[in-house]
Amino acid sequence: MTSETTPQAAHGPLGGYRVLELSSTVAGPFCGRLFADFGAEVIKIEPLEGDFIRSVGRQHKGASLYATSILRNRRLVALDLRKPEGQAIVRALAAKSDFLVENFRPGALEGWGLGYEALVRENPRLIMVRISGYGQSGPYSKKPGYGIICEALGGLRHLNGDPDRPPARMAISLTDFITGLYAFGGAMVALDQRHRSGRGQVVDAALYESAFSLMEQHIGAYDQLGVVAGRLGSATGSAPNNLYPTRDARWIHIAANGPAVFRRFAQVIERQDMLDDPRYANPRVRSQHHEAVDAIVSGWTCARDLTDIEHLLDQAEVPAMRIYTLADIFADPHYAAREAIARVPDATLGSVAMAAPVPRLSETPARITASGGAVGRDTEWVLHELLGLPEAEIARLAEAGVVGAAPATGAPE
Repeated sequence: MTSETTPQAAHGPLGGYRVLELSSTVAGPFCGRLFADFGAEVIKIEPLEGDFIRSVGRQHKGASLYATSILRNRRLVALDLRKPEGQAIVRALAAKSDFLVENFRPGALEGWGLGYEALVRENPRLIMVRISGYGQSGPYSKKPGYGIICEALGGLRHLNGDPDRPPARMAISLTDFITGLYAFGGAMVALDQRHRSGRGQVVDAALYESAFSLMEQHIGAYDQLGVVAGRLGSATGSAPNNLYPTRDARWIHIAANGPAVFRRFAQVIERQDMLDDPRYANPRVRSQHHEAVDAIVSGWTCARDLTDIEHLLDQAEVPAMRIYTLADIFADPHYAAREAIARVPDATLGSVAMAAPVPRLSETPARITASGGAVGRDTEWVLHELLGLPEAEIARLAEAGVVGAAPATGAPE
C-alpha cells in the first residue's frame, strides 16, 4: 500500500500514489489523466471491448486519436466488472490504492459489492472520487446523465450561442472536462485531509453542479433582481469587446473596453472624436451604445486584412486576437516556444501530438511517459506484479472471459 511516506517518483509530485480508475468516456478518464500526468500510478480498468471513448472522434491506422491523449500515462487493464472474479480483482486492487475514480451511475458499484462502505473496510485510507450526472443523492441521482445533458440542467447551454438562435453547444465535452477538474481538485483536498486524519473520504462531483458553478455572475442577479441571463453571441456586454470581420474573410476579437485602452484604440482607428462624444465617454455609456460602437469598429476592420489589423493593434497594445483554428495553433511561435504541443511516441502511430500537461510546476513538472495504448495492454503486468497471480491463473481468467490482455508495449515507466 502506498502512503504519504513513500518517496515521490522522480517524474512527478504524485509519484508514490496509486489510482484505480473505473471510469469511461470523458469526465472520469480526464480526471485520471490529471493524476497520471503528475506522476501517480494510474491503473485504468476498462471492459474487454475497451472504453467507449475509443470510438469517439477520428481514427487512424486502427487507433483512436482521442484515446491516445486522454488515456495516456496509464496501466491499461481489461476485465469484466459484471463477473464475480472481476469484482474480486477490483477489490484486491482497491485495497492497494490511494484513490479510486469512478463515474458509474450511483448504485451500480454498490450492486457489485464495490461501493465505498465495502472497500473502505479493507482500506480506510481510500479516497473515492465519484463522478456522476446529478450527484450521489437527490431525486435525479439515478437518472442517466451525460455532460451535454447536465450542461443543459446547469444553465450553461442556455447562455451559449447567438440570441436569435437556439442554444448552441461547444464542439468539446466542456462540462465533462470541468467536472474532471473539480474532481481532481477535490481529491487533492481530500488527500491533504488524509495527512491529518489518516482516513479517506468520498469526493462527490456532479456534472450539473460543475456546470452550474460557472454561472456565478448570473446567480446573484437572478436572486436579487429577477434577471434571467440570456445569450450574447460573440458580444460581452461591454464595448468595444466583440468579434469583428476582416477584409480577407477572417475574424478578430478586439477588447478595447477599458478607459486607457479605448483611448489608444480610438487613435489607431483615427476616431479621436469618440473620446469627446458623451455616448462613448466611459465604459458604462459605451456598453449602452454598444451597437453603434460595434458598427464603427466593424467598418474599420472590414477595410483591412487580418495581419494588418493585428500589427496595428499590437503596436498600440490593444488586446486583440484572431480566432485560431488548429492549423493556426500548430503554426504559432508562442505555442512552439512554450512546448504546449507535446509529440509523444506511439506504438501504432509512430508519434502523435497532444496537449502538454497543465499547469506548469517549476520544481516537479508533469510529463507524458506514454500515449494511450491497446485495450488490456498491462493486464498481465498488473495481475502478476501487483496481485501476485501466477501466469496459469491469468490465462484461466482470460479463457473464462474475466480479463483481456494485449502485448505489453509502450507502457508507462
